[in-house]
Amino acid sequence: MIYEIRTYRCKPGTVQRQIAFYRDHGLAIQTRHLGAPLVFGATEFGDVNSYVHVWAFADFADRNARRGAMMADPEWRDFLGMSAERDDVLSQENTVLKGADFMPQAGQ
Repeated sequence: MIYEIRTYRCKPGTVQRQIAFYRDHGLAIQTRHLGAPLVFGATEFGDVNSYVHVWAFADFADRNARRGAMMADPEWRDFLGMSAERDDVLSQENTVLKGADFMPQAGQ
């Protein structure tokens, strides 16, 4: 099992607006391809201009297949274009963790 942690840093004061935009325009599309995120939330301490989401995949092949299908989806590409036009996100950092052998597998 692997876990992808995606951290987005936004312009000050825009995190909640960006999350609402994602909820209204991107969430349904992304969950159609990736399933529900394990975590999706705004940072309360540290960089308070950030939000994080965490996704679980069986392995890198699973991740690549699901993300590839999502990137080929015209609705997702439209969402990415709308998001870029908003210009709220300053940076993005992706981290992938390999789950320890005692972690439950997806669907359990």
